[in-house]
Amino acid sequence: MTKEFVNFLKNYNVIGMAIAVVIGGKLNTFVNSLIQDLVMPAVFAPALKAANVDKISDLSYNGILYGKVVGSAIEFIIVAIIVFIFAKIVLKEETVSKK
Repeated sequence: MTKEFVNFLKNYNVIGMAIAVVIGGKLNTFVNSLIQDLVMPAVFAPALKAANVDKISDLSYNGILYGKVVGSAIEFIIVAIIVFIFAKIVLKEETVSKK
């Protein structure tokens, strides 16, 4: 029964779709953090400084939240590695490749 279920997952590309959803979600989080915490503060830093607005963070400089960007990048890489290992185990292939 389990072998039949795994064959179903492979034949209908359910595993590929699940991988795409997980990786896409984490990539979305990373890109949002990149824009909101790195690019936008850099663009608007002069206006925020003129208005005496400054965010306080351990890893920030002039409102740019480097810590959040680095954290989301690390989270994305960890999830990508876990998904890769899972795909290798479930698909039982030497190399994980696009089908």
